[in-house]
Amino acid sequence: MKKFITLLFIGFAAFSINAQETNTNGTKVDPNAPAFEFEQEVIDYGKIEQNADGVRAFKFTNTGKSPLIISRIQSSCGCTVPTKPKDPIMPGKTGEIEVKYATNRIGGFNKTITIFSNATEPTKRVRIKGIVLKPESNVVKEKSSVSIK
Repeated sequence: MKKFITLLFIGFAAFSINAQETNTNGTKVDPNAPAFEFEQEVIDYGKIEQNADGVRAFKFTNTGKSPLIISRIQSSCGCTVPTKPKDPIMPGKTGEIEVKYATNRIGGFNKTITIFSNATEPTKRVRIKGIVLKPESNVVKEKSSVSIK
């Protein structure tokens, strides 16, 4: 009986220690892992004209203790093209992810960019949003000259 209680106690203690080292996904968290800290997680283009410059950048800092490596970036639509940093971002250094939205499409947009990395949060989502306006008509209205006699 003593062996059973001792074994049960050791099993419970091991489970408690293991539970403290995992995140919500059930994977173990490395205390030295890199971490993202974005200046902003949503970029609002506001109201922009059709065919305007659609390039923006998400700026971030690696607040972790080891190099941050972004393995890939995926957008929710082919109209949004993200560009990942080529080199690892060292601890305390900043980096940026450039995003180009195709502003030839008229109307509102709300797109998600998913970042896959070795950070404490291995899958990070950021967003872009805005409204592309139809260009104003440049047709010059002619004045009609009608003379009344």
